[in-house]
Amino acid sequence: MAGRTVVITGASAGLGAEAARRLARLGATVAVVGRSPEKTAAVAREIGGESLVADFARLTDVRRLAGILLDRYPRIDVLANNAGVVLTRRSRTEDGHDTMFQVNYLAPFLLTNLLLDRLTSAGPARVIATSSKANRSTGIDLDDLEGARQRSEMLRYGITKLQNIMFTRELARRTRGTGLTATAFHPGVVPGTEINRSTPLIAALSRYRLLGRVATLEEGAAPLVHLATMPDPETANGGYYHCLKPNGPVHPHANDDQLAARLWDRTAELLGLRVAR
Repeated sequence: MAGRTVVITGASAGLGAEAARRLARLGATVAVVGRSPEKTAAVAREIGGESLVADFARLTDVRRLAGILLDRYPRIDVLANNAGVVLTRRSRTEDGHDTMFQVNYLAPFLLTNLLLDRLTSAGPARVIATSSKANRSTGIDLDDLEGARQRSEMLRYGITKLQNIMFTRELARRTRGTGLTATAFHPGVVPGTEINRSTPLIAALSRYRLLGRVATLEEGAAPLVHLATMPDPETANGGYYHCLKPNGPVHPHANDDQLAARLWDRTAELLGLRVAR
Protein backbone atom coordinates (compact mmCIF):
# COMPACT_ATOMS: atom_id res chain seq x y z
CA MET A 1 0.00 0.00 0.00
CA ALA A 2 3.04 2.30 -0.14
CA GLY A 3 2.19 5.47 -2.05
CA ARG A 4 -1.56 4.90 -1.80
CA THR A 5 -4.08 7.14 -0.06
CA VAL A 6 -6.87 5.61 2.00
CA VAL A 7 -9.81 7.50 3.49
CA ILE A 8 -11.68 5.68 6.27
CA THR A 9 -14.80 7.14 7.85
CA GLY A 10 -15.82 6.04 11.32
CA ALA A 11 -12.13 5.45 12.03
CA SER A 12 -11.86 7.01 15.49
CA ALA A 13 -12.54 3.64 17.15
CA GLY A 14 -13.57 0.06 16.50
CA LEU A 15 -12.94 -1.78 13.27
CA GLY A 16 -12.37 1.49 11.37
CA ALA A 17 -9.47 2.37 13.65
CA GLU A 18 -8.11 -1.17 13.47
CA ALA A 19 -8.26 -1.15 9.66
CA ALA A 20 -6.52 2.25 9.65
CA ARG A 21 -3.70 0.84 11.77
CA ARG A 22 -3.24 -2.21 9.56
CA LEU A 23 -3.31 -0.28 6.30
CA ALA A 24 -0.87 2.29 7.68
CA ARG A 25 1.51 -0.53 8.65
CA LEU A 26 1.32 -1.67 5.03
CA GLY A 27 2.55 1.77 3.95
CA ALA A 28 -0.68 3.61 3.10
CA THR A 29 -1.29 7.26 3.82
CA VAL A 30 -4.50 7.16 5.85
CA ALA A 31 -6.97 10.00 6.34
CA VAL A 32 -8.72 9.18 9.63
CA VAL A 33 -12.29 10.51 9.65
CA GLY A 34 -14.33 10.48 12.83
CA ARG A 35 -16.91 12.39 14.84
CA SER A 36 -14.89 12.78 18.04
CA PRO A 37 -12.01 15.28 17.70
CA GLU A 38 -10.05 13.66 20.55
CA LYS A 39 -10.44 10.03 19.47
CA THR A 40 -9.90 10.81 15.79
CA ALA A 41 -6.73 12.78 16.54
CA ALA A 42 -5.41 9.99 18.78
CA VAL A 43 -5.75 7.36 16.04
CA ALA A 44 -4.22 9.70 13.46
CA ARG A 45 -1.23 10.41 15.74
CA GLU A 46 -0.74 6.70 16.34
CA ILE A 47 -0.51 5.85 12.65
CA GLY A 48 1.00 9.08 11.31
CA GLY A 49 -2.13 10.00 9.36
CA GLU A 50 -4.32 13.07 9.09
CA SER A 51 -7.23 13.66 11.46
CA LEU A 52 -10.44 14.89 9.84
CA VAL A 53 -13.50 15.53 11.99
CA ALA A 54 -16.96 15.15 10.47
CA ASP A 55 -20.35 14.32 11.92
CA PHE A 56 -22.43 12.50 9.31
CA ALA A 57 -25.57 13.66 11.09
CA ARG A 58 -24.80 17.04 9.47
CA LEU A 59 -24.65 17.09 5.69
CA THR A 60 -22.73 20.36 5.84
CA ASP A 61 -19.95 18.39 7.55
CA VAL A 62 -19.99 15.84 4.72
CA ARG A 63 -19.70 18.56 2.09
CA ARG A 64 -16.91 20.26 4.04
CA LEU A 65 -15.08 16.94 4.39
CA ALA A 66 -15.32 16.31 0.65
CA GLY A 67 -13.87 19.75 -0.03
CA ILE A 68 -10.93 19.14 2.30
CA LEU A 69 -10.20 15.75 0.75
CA LEU A 70 -10.31 17.16 -2.78
CA ASP A 71 -8.03 20.01 -1.75
CA ARG A 72 -5.43 17.86 0.01
CA TYR A 73 -5.36 14.58 -1.88
CA PRO A 74 -4.79 14.63 -5.65
CA ARG A 75 -5.47 10.92 -5.63
CA ILE A 76 -7.71 8.75 -3.43
CA ASP A 77 -7.05 5.06 -3.89
CA VAL A 78 -9.52 3.71 -1.32
CA LEU A 79 -12.64 5.30 0.14
CA ALA A 80 -13.96 3.18 3.00
CA ASN A 81 -17.49 4.22 3.94
CA ASN A 82 -17.38 2.69 7.40
CA ALA A 83 -19.18 5.22 9.63
CA GLY A 84 -22.46 3.96 11.03
CA VAL A 85 -24.85 4.06 13.94
CA VAL A 86 -27.52 1.87 15.56
CA LEU A 87 -30.21 3.67 17.55
CA THR A 88 -32.95 2.31 19.76
CA ARG A 89 -35.11 5.44 19.45
CA ARG A 90 -36.00 7.49 16.43
CA SER A 91 -34.42 10.88 16.01
CA ARG A 92 -34.00 13.38 13.22
CA THR A 93 -30.99 15.32 12.07
CA GLU A 94 -30.82 19.06 11.56
CA ASP A 95 -31.21 18.27 7.84
CA GLY A 96 -34.64 16.78 8.58
CA HIS A 97 -33.78 13.13 7.94
CA ASP A 98 -33.98 10.07 10.14
CA THR A 99 -30.59 9.84 11.88
CA MET A 100 -29.82 6.21 11.03
CA PHE A 101 -30.85 6.73 7.41
CA GLN A 102 -28.63 9.80 7.07
CA VAL A 103 -25.55 8.52 8.90
CA ASN A 104 -25.59 4.99 7.50
CA TYR A 105 -26.67 5.65 3.92
CA LEU A 106 -27.38 9.21 2.84
CA ALA A 107 -24.09 10.73 4.04
CA PRO A 108 -21.81 8.09 2.45
CA PHE A 109 -23.84 8.33 -0.77
CA LEU A 110 -23.24 12.09 -0.77
CA LEU A 111 -19.55 11.83 0.11
CA THR A 112 -18.89 9.23 -2.58
CA ASN A 113 -20.64 11.29 -5.25
CA LEU A 114 -18.80 14.47 -4.25
CA LEU A 115 -15.51 12.57 -4.63
CA LEU A 116 -16.56 10.60 -7.70
CA ASP A 117 -14.64 12.60 -10.29
CA ARG A 118 -11.44 12.21 -8.27
CA LEU A 119 -12.08 8.50 -7.72
CA THR A 120 -12.64 7.83 -11.42
CA SER A 121 -10.00 10.10 -12.95
CA ALA A 122 -6.82 9.75 -10.89
CA GLY A 123 -6.17 6.05 -11.47
CA PRO A 124 -7.71 2.79 -10.24
CA ALA A 125 -9.65 3.30 -7.02
CA ARG A 126 -11.89 1.35 -4.68
CA VAL A 127 -15.01 2.21 -2.68
CA ILE A 128 -15.73 -0.14 0.20
CA ALA A 129 -18.94 -0.03 2.27
CA THR A 130 -19.38 -1.56 5.71
CA SER A 131 -22.79 -3.20 5.60
CA SER A 132 -24.39 -5.90 7.76
CA LYS A 133 -26.15 -9.22 7.56
CA ALA A 134 -29.12 -7.25 8.90
CA ASN A 135 -29.69 -6.30 5.24
CA ARG A 136 -31.80 -9.46 4.93
CA SER A 137 -34.39 -8.28 7.46
CA THR A 138 -36.67 -6.31 5.13
CA GLY A 139 -36.86 -4.84 1.64
CA ILE A 140 -36.74 -1.38 0.08
CA ASP A 141 -39.81 0.83 -0.34
CA LEU A 142 -38.98 3.71 -2.65
CA ASP A 143 -41.88 5.69 -1.17
CA ASP A 144 -40.52 5.19 2.34
CA LEU A 145 -36.73 5.39 2.06
CA GLU A 146 -36.29 6.33 5.70
CA GLY A 147 -38.36 3.44 7.04
CA ALA A 148 -40.95 5.66 8.71
CA ARG A 149 -43.55 2.90 8.43
CA GLN A 150 -41.34 0.37 10.21
CA ARG A 151 -42.08 -0.13 13.88
CA SER A 152 -38.78 -1.84 14.72
CA GLU A 153 -35.57 0.17 14.90
CA MET A 154 -33.58 -2.93 13.99
CA LEU A 155 -35.62 -3.36 10.81
CA ARG A 156 -34.92 0.27 9.96
CA TYR A 157 -31.23 -0.34 10.59
CA GLY A 158 -31.44 -3.31 8.23
CA ILE A 159 -32.97 -1.09 5.54
CA THR A 160 -29.96 1.26 5.67
CA LYS A 161 -27.57 -1.67 5.33
CA LEU A 162 -29.50 -3.04 2.36
CA GLN A 163 -29.34 0.43 0.84
CA ASN A 164 -25.55 0.33 1.28
CA ILE A 165 -25.35 -2.89 -0.72
CA MET A 166 -27.65 -1.64 -3.48
CA PHE A 167 -25.72 1.64 -3.70
CA THR A 168 -22.50 -0.34 -4.03
CA ARG A 169 -23.92 -2.50 -6.80
CA GLU A 170 -25.27 0.49 -8.73
CA LEU A 171 -22.02 2.44 -8.24
CA ALA A 172 -20.15 -0.47 -9.80
CA ARG A 173 -22.55 -0.46 -12.76
CA ARG A 174 -22.42 3.29 -13.34
CA THR A 175 -18.63 3.49 -13.19
CA ARG A 176 -17.78 0.30 -15.06
CA GLY A 177 -14.76 0.84 -17.28
CA THR A 178 -13.39 3.78 -15.28
CA GLY A 179 -11.07 1.77 -13.04
CA LEU A 180 -13.26 2.27 -9.98
CA THR A 181 -14.52 -0.82 -8.15
CA ALA A 182 -17.10 -0.96 -5.36
CA THR A 183 -17.72 -3.67 -2.78
CA ALA A 184 -19.74 -4.04 0.42
CA PHE A 185 -19.16 -6.40 3.33
CA HIS A 186 -20.52 -7.67 6.64
CA PRO A 187 -17.74 -7.52 9.27
CA GLY A 188 -19.24 -10.08 11.62
CA VAL A 189 -20.74 -9.46 15.04
CA VAL A 190 -18.06 -7.48 16.88
CA PRO A 191 -19.20 -6.64 20.45
CA GLY A 192 -16.21 -4.37 21.12
CA THR A 193 -17.19 -1.71 18.59
CA GLU A 194 -18.91 1.51 19.62
CA ILE A 195 -21.82 0.87 17.27
CA ASN A 196 -22.70 -2.26 19.25
CA ARG A 197 -21.81 -0.95 22.70
CA SER A 198 -24.23 1.95 22.19
CA THR A 199 -27.14 -0.44 21.77
CA PRO A 200 -27.77 -2.49 24.94
CA LEU A 201 -29.95 -5.08 23.20
CA ILE A 202 -27.36 -5.80 20.51
CA ALA A 203 -24.60 -5.86 23.12
CA ALA A 204 -26.52 -8.42 25.18
CA LEU A 205 -27.43 -10.58 22.20
CA SER A 206 -23.82 -10.47 21.03
CA ARG A 207 -22.50 -11.41 24.46
CA TYR A 208 -24.63 -14.54 24.54
CA ARG A 209 -23.92 -15.28 20.86
CA LEU A 210 -27.58 -15.05 19.90
CA LEU A 211 -26.61 -13.11 16.76
CA GLY A 212 -24.16 -15.76 15.64
CA ARG A 213 -20.46 -16.25 16.15
CA VAL A 214 -18.74 -13.34 17.87
CA ALA A 215 -15.80 -11.87 15.96
CA THR A 216 -12.76 -10.14 17.37
CA LEU A 217 -11.91 -6.58 16.39
CA GLU A 218 -9.11 -7.90 14.20
CA GLU A 219 -11.51 -10.28 12.43
CA GLY A 220 -14.03 -7.49 11.95
CA ALA A 221 -11.45 -5.28 10.25
CA ALA A 222 -10.08 -8.12 8.11
CA PRO A 223 -12.66 -7.85 5.26
CA LEU A 224 -12.04 -4.12 4.86
CA VAL A 225 -8.28 -4.65 4.74
CA HIS A 226 -8.69 -7.57 2.34
CA LEU A 227 -10.89 -5.60 -0.06
CA ALA A 228 -8.51 -2.63 0.09
CA THR A 229 -5.49 -4.76 -0.78
CA MET A 230 -6.72 -7.64 -2.94
CA PRO A 231 -4.70 -7.85 -6.19
CA ASP A 232 -7.69 -8.03 -8.55
CA PRO A 233 -10.59 -5.95 -7.18
CA GLU A 234 -12.56 -6.42 -10.40
CA THR A 235 -13.43 -9.92 -9.19
CA ALA A 236 -15.33 -8.34 -6.29
CA ASN A 237 -16.81 -5.37 -8.17
CA GLY A 238 -20.42 -4.79 -7.20
CA GLY A 239 -20.32 -7.69 -4.78
CA TYR A 240 -21.11 -8.30 -1.13
CA TYR A 241 -18.84 -10.22 1.21
CA HIS A 242 -19.97 -11.99 4.37
CA CYS A 243 -16.80 -11.49 6.40
CA LEU A 244 -14.15 -12.85 4.03
CA LYS A 245 -16.52 -14.92 1.91
CA PRO A 246 -17.77 -13.50 -1.43
CA ASN A 247 -21.39 -13.74 -2.52
CA GLY A 248 -22.77 -13.40 0.98
CA PRO A 249 -26.49 -13.88 1.64
CA VAL A 250 -28.59 -10.82 0.84
CA HIS A 251 -32.21 -9.73 0.62
CA PRO A 252 -33.62 -10.37 -2.90
CA HIS A 253 -33.83 -6.62 -3.51
CA ALA A 254 -30.03 -6.46 -3.40
CA ASN A 255 -29.91 -8.24 -6.75
CA ASP A 256 -32.61 -6.14 -8.41
CA ASP A 257 -30.69 -3.87 -10.79
CA GLN A 258 -33.72 -1.81 -11.78
CA LEU A 259 -34.63 -1.17 -8.16
CA ALA A 260 -31.01 -0.22 -7.38
CA ALA A 261 -31.01 2.31 -10.23
CA ARG A 262 -34.28 3.82 -9.03
CA LEU A 263 -32.98 3.97 -5.47
CA TRP A 264 -29.89 5.82 -6.70
CA ASP A 265 -31.98 8.33 -8.66
CA ARG A 266 -34.38 8.88 -5.76
CA THR A 267 -31.47 9.42 -3.36
CA ALA A 268 -29.69 11.82 -5.71
CA GLU A 269 -32.94 13.79 -6.08
CA LEU A 270 -33.31 13.91 -2.30
CA LEU A 271 -29.81 15.40 -2.01
CA GLY A 272 -30.17 17.73 -4.98
CA LEU A 273 -27.35 15.97 -6.86
CA ARG A 274 -27.15 15.87 -10.63
CA VAL A 275 -25.42 12.62 -11.53
CA ALA A 276 -24.95 10.74 -14.78
CA ARG A 277 -26.90 7.59 -15.41
